[in-house]
Amino acid sequence: MDTKEDVEEETTPQAEEEAKPKSKVRTRDVTKRPSPKPEDEAEAEQESEEAEEPEAKAEDEETPSEEPKAKRSWHRDPLILVALAVTAASAVAAAWFGWSYHSASGDKSISQAHLRDQVLRTAEQEVVNLNTLDYSRIDQGLSLWQDSTTAELYDQIVQGRQQLATSVTKAKTVSTAKILESGITELDSDAGKAGVMVAVRVTVATPDGKSSASIRRLSGQLTRTSAGWKLSALGQAPTSSGN
Repeated sequence: MDTKEDVEEETTPQAEEEAKPKSKVRTRDVTKRPSPKPEDEAEAEQESEEAEEPEAKAEDEETPSEEPKAKRSWHRDPLILVALAVTAASAVAAAWFGWSYHSASGDKSISQAHLRDQVLRTAEQEVVNLNTLDYSRIDQGLSLWQDSTTAELYDQIVQGRQQLATSVTKAKTVSTAKILESGITELDSDAGKAGVMVAVRVTVATPDGKSSASIRRLSGQLTRTSAGWKLSALGQAPTSSGN
Protein backbone atom coordinates (compact mmCIF):
# COMPACT_ATOMS: atom_id res chain seq x y z
CA MET A 1 0.00 0.00 0.00
CA ASP A 2 1.41 3.34 -1.16
CA THR A 3 1.97 5.98 1.30
CA LYS A 4 1.05 9.64 1.04
CA GLU A 5 4.60 10.62 0.32
CA ASP A 6 4.81 8.44 -2.71
CA VAL A 7 1.68 9.99 -4.09
CA GLU A 8 3.10 13.44 -3.71
CA GLU A 9 6.32 12.44 -5.41
CA GLU A 10 4.47 11.12 -8.40
CA THR A 11 2.20 14.09 -8.81
CA THR A 12 4.70 16.77 -8.13
CA PRO A 13 6.59 16.78 -11.48
CA GLN A 14 3.39 17.06 -13.47
CA ALA A 15 2.19 19.80 -11.28
CA GLU A 16 5.42 21.60 -11.77
CA GLU A 17 5.07 21.46 -15.50
CA GLU A 18 1.55 22.81 -15.32
CA ALA A 19 2.59 25.46 -12.90
CA LYS A 20 5.24 26.88 -15.27
CA PRO A 21 4.04 29.91 -17.30
CA LYS A 22 3.36 28.98 -20.88
CA SER A 23 5.02 31.12 -23.54
CA LYS A 24 2.77 32.57 -26.12
CA VAL A 25 3.31 31.07 -29.61
CA ARG A 26 2.77 33.52 -32.43
CA THR A 27 1.00 32.02 -35.35
CA ARG A 28 1.28 33.28 -38.92
CA ASP A 29 -1.43 33.12 -41.55
CA VAL A 30 0.01 30.86 -44.16
CA THR A 31 -3.12 30.72 -46.19
CA LYS A 32 -2.13 30.70 -49.86
CA ARG A 33 -3.28 33.69 -51.80
CA PRO A 34 -4.42 33.16 -55.41
CA SER A 35 -1.67 33.97 -57.99
CA PRO A 36 -2.52 36.68 -60.51
CA LYS A 37 -4.06 35.39 -63.73
CA PRO A 38 -2.37 35.94 -67.18
CA GLU A 39 -5.26 38.16 -68.18
CA ASP A 40 -4.58 40.48 -65.26
CA GLU A 41 -0.89 40.66 -66.17
CA ALA A 42 -1.76 41.54 -69.82
CA GLU A 43 -4.11 44.30 -68.67
CA ALA A 44 -1.42 45.69 -66.41
CA GLU A 45 1.14 45.74 -69.21
CA GLN A 46 -1.35 47.41 -71.57
CA GLU A 47 -2.08 50.11 -69.01
CA SER A 48 1.64 50.79 -68.58
CA GLU A 49 2.15 51.03 -72.36
CA GLU A 50 -0.80 53.41 -72.70
CA ALA A 51 0.72 55.54 -70.00
CA GLU A 52 4.04 55.69 -71.90
CA GLU A 53 2.48 56.47 -75.32
CA PRO A 54 1.31 60.01 -74.50
CA GLU A 55 4.83 60.85 -73.35
CA ALA A 56 6.34 59.57 -76.63
CA LYS A 57 3.70 61.42 -78.66
CA ALA A 58 4.44 64.58 -76.78
CA GLU A 59 8.14 64.26 -77.62
CA ASP A 60 7.36 63.60 -81.31
CA GLU A 61 5.07 66.61 -81.45
CA GLU A 62 7.73 68.83 -79.95
CA THR A 63 10.55 67.76 -82.33
CA PRO A 64 9.04 68.75 -85.77
CA SER A 65 8.30 72.20 -84.47
CA GLU A 66 11.91 73.16 -85.16
CA GLU A 67 11.87 72.02 -88.84
CA PRO A 68 9.32 74.52 -90.17
CA LYS A 69 11.43 77.27 -88.68
CA ALA A 70 14.43 76.12 -90.71
CA LYS A 71 12.34 75.77 -93.85
CA ARG A 72 10.78 79.15 -93.42
CA SER A 73 14.20 80.69 -93.03
CA TRP A 74 15.48 79.75 -96.52
CA HIS A 75 12.08 80.24 -98.15
CA ARG A 76 12.10 83.82 -96.96
CA ASP A 77 15.76 84.52 -97.83
CA PRO A 78 15.74 86.33 -101.23
CA LEU A 79 19.45 85.61 -101.85
CA ILE A 80 18.89 81.87 -101.62
CA LEU A 81 15.89 82.09 -103.94
CA VAL A 82 17.87 84.09 -106.50
CA ALA A 83 20.78 81.61 -106.36
CA LEU A 84 18.43 78.69 -106.91
CA ALA A 85 16.78 80.44 -109.83
CA VAL A 86 20.14 81.22 -111.47
CA THR A 87 21.33 77.62 -111.00
CA ALA A 88 18.16 76.24 -112.57
CA ALA A 89 18.37 78.64 -115.51
CA SER A 90 22.03 77.73 -116.11
CA ALA A 91 21.22 74.02 -116.12
CA VAL A 92 18.39 74.53 -118.61
CA ALA A 93 20.56 76.70 -120.88
CA ALA A 94 23.42 74.17 -120.85
CA ALA A 95 21.05 71.33 -121.68
CA TRP A 96 19.48 73.32 -124.52
CA PHE A 97 22.82 74.30 -126.08
CA GLY A 98 24.09 70.74 -125.79
CA TRP A 99 20.97 69.39 -127.47
CA SER A 100 21.12 72.06 -130.18
CA TYR A 101 24.77 71.28 -130.99
CA HIS A 102 24.12 67.54 -131.07
CA SER A 103 21.01 68.02 -133.19
CA ALA A 104 22.78 70.33 -135.66
CA SER A 105 25.72 67.98 -135.90
CA GLY A 106 23.42 65.03 -136.49
CA ASP A 107 21.38 66.92 -139.07
CA LYS A 108 24.52 67.95 -140.96
CA SER A 109 25.79 64.37 -141.06
CA ILE A 110 22.44 63.09 -142.29
CA SER A 111 22.23 65.85 -144.91
CA GLN A 112 25.76 65.07 -146.13
CA ALA A 113 24.95 61.36 -146.42
CA HIS A 114 21.81 62.11 -148.44
CA LEU A 115 23.78 64.40 -150.75
CA ARG A 116 26.41 61.72 -151.37
CA ASP A 117 23.70 59.23 -152.30
CA GLN A 118 22.07 61.74 -154.61
CA VAL A 119 25.33 62.63 -156.38
CA LEU A 120 26.28 58.96 -156.76
CA ARG A 121 22.94 57.99 -158.29
CA THR A 122 23.17 60.92 -160.69
CA ALA A 123 26.73 60.00 -161.69
CA GLU A 124 25.78 56.35 -162.33
CA GLN A 125 22.89 57.32 -164.60
CA GLU A 126 24.95 59.83 -166.55
CA VAL A 127 27.78 57.31 -167.10
CA VAL A 128 25.19 54.82 -168.39
CA ASN A 129 23.78 57.53 -170.70
CA LEU A 130 27.24 58.26 -172.17
CA ASN A 131 27.79 54.58 -172.94
CA THR A 132 24.40 53.88 -174.47
CA LEU A 133 23.72 54.64 -178.14
CA ASP A 134 21.39 53.15 -180.70
CA TYR A 135 22.07 53.89 -184.38
CA SER A 136 18.32 53.88 -185.13
CA ARG A 137 17.79 56.74 -182.65
CA ILE A 138 21.11 58.48 -182.96
CA ASP A 139 19.90 62.08 -182.51
CA GLN A 140 17.90 61.25 -179.41
CA GLY A 141 20.87 59.38 -177.95
CA LEU A 142 23.37 62.19 -178.59
CA SER A 143 20.97 64.78 -177.16
CA LEU A 144 20.86 62.71 -173.96
CA TRP A 145 24.64 62.77 -173.92
CA GLN A 146 24.63 66.56 -174.00
CA ASP A 147 21.96 66.77 -171.29
CA SER A 148 24.14 64.62 -168.99
CA THR A 149 27.25 66.80 -169.28
CA THR A 150 28.55 70.28 -168.66
CA ALA A 151 31.73 72.36 -169.03
CA GLU A 152 34.53 70.79 -171.11
CA LEU A 153 32.87 67.39 -171.53
CA TYR A 154 29.77 69.02 -172.95
CA ASP A 155 31.89 71.00 -175.41
CA GLN A 156 33.68 67.85 -176.58
CA ILE A 157 30.36 66.08 -177.30
CA VAL A 158 28.99 69.05 -179.22
CA GLN A 159 32.16 69.32 -181.31
CA GLY A 160 32.31 65.60 -182.18
CA ARG A 161 28.58 64.97 -182.45
CA GLN A 162 28.32 64.91 -186.22
CA GLN A 163 31.29 62.66 -186.72
CA LEU A 164 30.11 60.20 -184.06
CA ALA A 165 26.59 60.08 -185.50
CA THR A 166 27.92 59.23 -188.96
CA SER A 167 30.18 56.48 -187.61
CA VAL A 168 27.51 54.76 -185.50
CA THR A 169 24.85 54.97 -188.21
CA LYS A 170 27.18 53.41 -190.77
CA ALA A 171 28.17 50.54 -188.43
CA LYS A 172 24.55 50.05 -187.28
CA THR A 173 25.65 49.24 -183.78
CA VAL A 174 23.65 49.29 -180.55
CA SER A 175 25.53 49.78 -177.29
CA THR A 176 24.14 49.32 -173.77
CA ALA A 177 25.74 49.77 -170.36
CA LYS A 178 25.36 48.45 -166.82
CA ILE A 179 27.03 49.77 -163.66
CA LEU A 180 28.99 47.12 -161.74
CA GLU A 181 30.60 49.25 -159.04
CA SER A 182 30.64 52.91 -158.13
CA GLY A 183 31.68 55.25 -155.38
CA ILE A 184 32.16 58.90 -154.50
CA THR A 185 35.84 59.80 -154.16
CA GLU A 186 35.31 63.42 -153.08
CA LEU A 187 32.46 65.77 -152.34
CA ASP A 188 32.54 69.50 -151.71
CA SER A 189 28.98 70.68 -151.34
CA ASP A 190 30.02 74.31 -150.81
CA ALA A 191 32.06 74.41 -154.02
CA GLY A 192 29.61 72.20 -155.92
CA LYS A 193 32.26 69.67 -156.93
CA ALA A 194 32.39 65.88 -156.64
CA GLY A 195 34.54 62.98 -157.82
CA VAL A 196 33.38 59.49 -158.80
CA MET A 197 34.85 56.12 -159.75
CA VAL A 198 32.76 53.72 -161.80
CA ALA A 199 33.11 50.20 -163.18
CA VAL A 200 30.75 49.72 -166.12
CA ARG A 201 30.15 46.85 -168.49
CA VAL A 202 29.47 47.97 -172.06
CA THR A 203 27.90 45.58 -174.55
CA VAL A 204 28.00 46.38 -178.29
CA ALA A 205 25.70 44.49 -180.67
CA THR A 206 26.30 44.41 -184.46
CA PRO A 207 23.78 43.84 -187.29
CA ASP A 208 24.88 40.23 -187.76
CA GLY A 209 23.60 39.36 -184.28
CA LYS A 210 26.95 39.19 -182.65
CA SER A 211 27.83 41.14 -179.50
CA SER A 212 30.89 41.89 -177.50
CA ALA A 213 31.21 43.06 -173.90
CA SER A 214 33.95 44.92 -172.15
CA ILE A 215 34.40 46.31 -168.66
CA ARG A 216 35.57 49.89 -168.39
CA ARG A 217 36.81 51.57 -165.24
CA LEU A 218 36.14 55.27 -165.45
CA SER A 219 36.98 58.28 -163.33
CA GLY A 220 34.72 61.29 -163.53
CA GLN A 221 34.14 64.75 -162.15
CA LEU A 222 30.73 66.26 -161.46
CA THR A 223 29.76 69.91 -161.21
CA ARG A 224 26.58 71.30 -159.72
CA THR A 225 24.59 73.44 -162.15
CA SER A 226 21.22 75.16 -162.08
CA ALA A 227 19.80 71.98 -163.64
CA GLY A 228 21.46 69.67 -161.10
CA TRP A 229 24.69 67.66 -160.92
CA LYS A 230 26.27 66.89 -164.30
CA LEU A 231 29.45 65.20 -165.52
CA SER A 232 32.12 67.75 -166.34
CA ALA A 233 34.88 65.21 -167.06
CA LEU A 234 35.03 61.47 -167.78
CA GLY A 235 37.94 59.27 -168.76
CA GLN A 236 39.75 56.01 -168.19
CA ALA A 237 40.60 55.52 -164.52
CA PRO A 238 44.31 55.17 -163.73
CA THR A 239 45.45 51.64 -162.90
CA SER A 240 47.75 50.64 -160.06
CA SER A 241 50.73 50.75 -162.48
CA GLY A 242 49.88 54.37 -163.34
CA ASN A 243 48.74 53.64 -166.90
